[in-house]
Amino acid sequence: MGLGDAAIGKVPALAAAGVAGILPATLVCGPLSDRLGRRKPFVVASAALIGCAMLIPVAVPTMTGMLVMAFLVGVGLGCFQGVDTALISQVLPSQESFARDLGVVNIAAALPQALAPAVAAALVLGLGGYQALFSAATAFGVLGAVRGPAGPKRPLTTTLDYRTRKEHTVTDPKATSETPEETVARLSLEEKAALATGATWWTTEALPHVGVPGIRLSDGPHGLRLQNEDRADHLGINDSTPATCFPPAVTLASSWDTELAERVGRALGRESLAHGVHVLLGPGVNIKRSPLCGRNFEYFSEDPLLSGILGTAWVNGVQSQGVGASLKHFAANNQEAGRMSVSADIDARTLREIYLPAFRRVVTEARPWTVMCAYNRVNGVHSSENHWLLTDLLRGEWGYEGVVVSDWGAVIDRARALSAGLDLEMPSSSGQGPARVVAAIGSGELDEKVLDRSAARIVELARRATAQGTEDASFDVAFDASFDVDEHHALAREAAVRGAVLLKNEGGLLPLNPTPGSRIAVLGEFARTPRYQGAGSSRVTPTRLDDALTALTTALTAAAPDATVDFAPGFPVDDPDGDVDGLREEAVRAARAADVAVLFLGLPPSHESEGYDRDHIELPLEQTELLAAVTAVNPNTVVVLANGGVVRLSGWIDDVPAVLEGWLSGQAGGSATADLLLGRANPSGRLTETVPLRLADTPAHADWPGERGHARYGEGLFVGYRHYDARDLAVSYPFGHGLSYTTFTYADLRVTRDDTGFDVSVAVTNTGPRAGHEVVQVYVGAPGSQVRRAVRELRAFAAISLAPAETRDLTLRIDRADLAHFDIGVGAWLVEGLEYRVDVGASSRDIRLTTTVTIEGDPYVEAPDADSTVGEWRAHPVGGPAVERLLVRVRETMRDAYPKEGSPRHRMIADMRLSQLAKLPIVPLDFDDVEELLAAVRKATA
Repeated sequence: MGLGDAAIGKVPALAAAGVAGILPATLVCGPLSDRLGRRKPFVVASAALIGCAMLIPVAVPTMTGMLVMAFLVGVGLGCFQGVDTALISQVLPSQESFARDLGVVNIAAALPQALAPAVAAALVLGLGGYQALFSAATAFGVLGAVRGPAGPKRPLTTTLDYRTRKEHTVTDPKATSETPEETVARLSLEEKAALATGATWWTTEALPHVGVPGIRLSDGPHGLRLQNEDRADHLGINDSTPATCFPPAVTLASSWDTELAERVGRALGRESLAHGVHVLLGPGVNIKRSPLCGRNFEYFSEDPLLSGILGTAWVNGVQSQGVGASLKHFAANNQEAGRMSVSADIDARTLREIYLPAFRRVVTEARPWTVMCAYNRVNGVHSSENHWLLTDLLRGEWGYEGVVVSDWGAVIDRARALSAGLDLEMPSSSGQGPARVVAAIGSGELDEKVLDRSAARIVELARRATAQGTEDASFDVAFDASFDVDEHHALAREAAVRGAVLLKNEGGLLPLNPTPGSRIAVLGEFARTPRYQGAGSSRVTPTRLDDALTALTTALTAAAPDATVDFAPGFPVDDPDGDVDGLREEAVRAARAADVAVLFLGLPPSHESEGYDRDHIELPLEQTELLAAVTAVNPNTVVVLANGGVVRLSGWIDDVPAVLEGWLSGQAGGSATADLLLGRANPSGRLTETVPLRLADTPAHADWPGERGHARYGEGLFVGYRHYDARDLAVSYPFGHGLSYTTFTYADLRVTRDDTGFDVSVAVTNTGPRAGHEVVQVYVGAPGSQVRRAVRELRAFAAISLAPAETRDLTLRIDRADLAHFDIGVGAWLVEGLEYRVDVGASSRDIRLTTTVTIEGDPYVEAPDADSTVGEWRAHPVGGPAVERLLVRVRETMRDAYPKEGSPRHRMIADMRLSQLAKLPIVPLDFDDVEELLAAVRKATA
């Protein structure tokens, strides 16, 4: 039997030899080349080794020679594949990130190539064609090594497109000079369709042969939730890599500090960059329509101006680090109940003035790289298929140029969504989305140019996102962070301090002043087991976690070495079988023996989360019963709250002298709470939402959560404080409220007007004994408006720091455009000519100074027609005098029967259509008179 026959019989042995060579070479060469930053020497060496290996059977024409050849060919190919990651994105595109995380990417790619030479050698030698094998194998090895110049990180090579099987050249996305449109023009229809849908749960499609890298998106917004692909979810079920858990939006917003929001954004951007994440999903700027929304902890405020300004600062911070933000959830995602399909039915003016301004501000001022569409419908049309929302408004009116991405699973029909303006469907739809697009274009249902536009936006995003050199994202289980973990923890602590709101502090019980021998009872499970973030897709695995019990105990004993700290959990948390009575009795004993009791209350984790809403705004009964029992034995009780949405206080707050609203305070919240209670930090947070006396008083109560798939926004413009002020309703604490350990006074209010708006200047003085932050709030009212408007609306604010006795002259700008209302008659924003009231204060109901400013209105006035009312004609600058001349004739005819000005009958005539009057036989008007009026108005307004 000849060598060829022997080789054919030893194919398994040859294959095993090839695999034995490729495995160690792949594992060693890839990391080594990355560490050295050089790849070309490895590629050239690989080609040389393969060529030399093919000569071995010539010199040693035995089976041993064949096995050695197979082994060395495997080593050469393993080394080659170890330093070249281009092929894998074509061979295993949907598993690229996962496979690389496991360290088997290049092995999986190279195994077929390791087996091929062994099998080919056996077959060809069996036919006596060794020279043909030598030539072909050597050419194969050299081809990958020398074709084109190799870049510093990724050499050019050739590969097969996994869909079309066409050979392509893999190019470095950073080296291409093509525009996104030129790149898209080189793609097949199938490639473009695939590009517009996610490749995996968190990554986009990569097309290396045209220099389009895949990018990774990850949940935020108050911390990075980077997951391994094999445990991916969008509900916060599975673990994620450790990251700083900053205070959620509910807490960060309560600082009213744009500079702090931007700093937090920068830190989030740095962490995302360190972990290879290209787009962080956030911020959420949806309005807090009702306190029942289970996701309110992720949103900033009930006020659109405050939400938009803070959201802009956050996005600017994140994107300053070369990481994209994803503004969400566009639009009107104000409840979790039925969120996948409920229709938010909102009139045009309310939508424009309340639910869209925050999005508009962030889009126009911060230019987020992506905007995420919501699950819900808006006025009957799914957000993912809403052309008016995604194209006419977002791109047409606001000039947005980035990528519109779906919320995870929000796409109903991929072709309709693409046509509406949704560029990127996430996550992977297992091929269904691309197939639907290809079919729609083939049938003529969808214009391919629509796909081209979206594909070009995605190409631009991918290249922009990888400009920092982090093309490959990874799940870092070892948590070897390249950012300053301690620095970010300190920033989280600062944000928690700044976001806490001191609601009440009678008798100056806070800050605590422990003395030697004093006894303090720390009560409530939340002191030991902090409630520091909400549940759902924003759930972060913190880098560390501070608890208030440890922080307080350490600080109190340091301040007063003889002081005693007693702890009792007081109540079970999410445990229906917990010993409620026993825990309460233990806590009461501790409170009775203490000088001061600090009681930690709040909402259990199960009470608020993404995916469902709350049924009420009450604290759990076992907690309020504990509170009553504790205050009965110790009137010096401080309550510290931990909750993501407001809770009713009116049932118990009169029984306690001090209440600190800590919200959800992030991973450093325990230390921050100790800082505030002991006076090492001064409370400076202000409410960004009203705390009502009861749920029935809230604006959306009668319409919440809707019925038969529709949520009717019947309260219209009057959301949050606008509602309570318009109805003059008492509240527990108003929008903007917050106390301090110091005091501030306001003086010297001035207004300076110009053509584009006006400046409001005021002198603010710290009149107390401590340094502190004050949040100066400017509200504007429009008495005499021709349309319904709020009593006052927030139009500017600033958080300033003042030392004791320091005075600062603060100037805040209000743009003319911020005075406009959306006129539903003309479908445009109009500024009324009015004397506007300017209120400056410390909350919406703590107004310290008031003045007025006269603003000239926009020149546009809607022209009346024959069916306009007499009142509308009289209000028109041209039609008014003309119709008055006709009414003189009517008054002369009717004499004493003509109703007196201002009487009920006079108002009735004002509400009649002019054409209606012209038809009445007792009125001396006819349609010729009406036509003359119309002609006079047309001539004057032409």
